[in-house]
Amino acid sequence: MSERKVLTKYYPPDFDPRQIQRVRGPKNAGPRIQVVRLMAPFSMKCTTCGEYIYKGRKFNARKETPDEKYLGIQIFRFYIRCTRCSAEITFKTDPKNQDYACERGAKRNTEPWARGPEETDEERLDRLEKEEEERNAMVELEAKTVDAKREMAVADALDEIRTRNARLERADMYGAEVALAMPEDDEAARIEKEDAEAAKRAFAFARQ
Repeated sequence: MSERKVLTKYYPPDFDPRQIQRVRGPKNAGPRIQVVRLMAPFSMKCTTCGEYIYKGRKFNARKETPDEKYLGIQIFRFYIRCTRCSAEITFKTDPKNQDYACERGAKRNTEPWARGPEETDEERLDRLEKEEEERNAMVELEAKTVDAKREMAVADALDEIRTRNARLERADMYGAEVALAMPEDDEAARIEKEDAEAAKRAFAFARQ
């Protein structure tokens, strides 16, 4: 049985490649075209017969490479035919909006979730500046919130120290708690230690 894939070929002993006539291909006068297999990038309606073509339907399309670029990115044009009336439909890539643009032969279906009207370069710059200002305002607001929490923590610690000192002063004045407390020197040392710990906690939180 002969080889199915024809990977090997027979060359006779008297074969002379110089006798083969060279075939010149046509000059590249226009855009390059090749046949590719693709899926419809968006849902569309044929303007000739009204047939709806859903997104993802497969076609044998002709891919054209025109002399169009956007910021150095090559733009490609595709030709397909309607599945009902065989009318030609053309669309091309749109690198600016990261999408496809329908040119002729069909009308793109309305997509409520899609972006709004195309914005100009000035509108885009204004939008980016506004977003940057909003981000800066949010950062400033977060910093103010952290400062307010820190001040509240310090104020609570100081109130706790004042309350403890006032309670001890009342105890010394009326003698209600002095009789049950430790000796005077130990009590003073304990109070001083508690005040130092409270102040340390307050300032440790303030440094966060």
